[in-house]
Amino acid sequence: MARIDLYVQPRAARSEVVGLHDGVIKIRLAAPPVDGAANDALVEFLADLFRVRKSSVRVVAGHTSRRKVVEIDGVDDALVAATLRSPSNLA
Repeated sequence: MARIDLYVQPRAARSEVVGLHDGVIKIRLAAPPVDGAANDALVEFLADLFRVRKSSVRVVAGHTSRRKVVEIDGVDDALVAATLRSPSNLA
């Protein structure tokens, strides 16, 4: 299981990993921060990115904040680092 600190920007033009913000990975999400839509979009985005089931991705802290902590079952820290810092995943 991997644990990731993120900075999330909702209501973006598209969902994408954009680099670092204050030392944590920044992700832009197309979804608005209304009724948990951004959290749901984040879970779906990360599940697709890491090719795991949505049930393997959990927001464990920061449900109503732009700063979030996410846990992903079935991946390790090395895979997370390689995937999120890959030039093809950065805007």
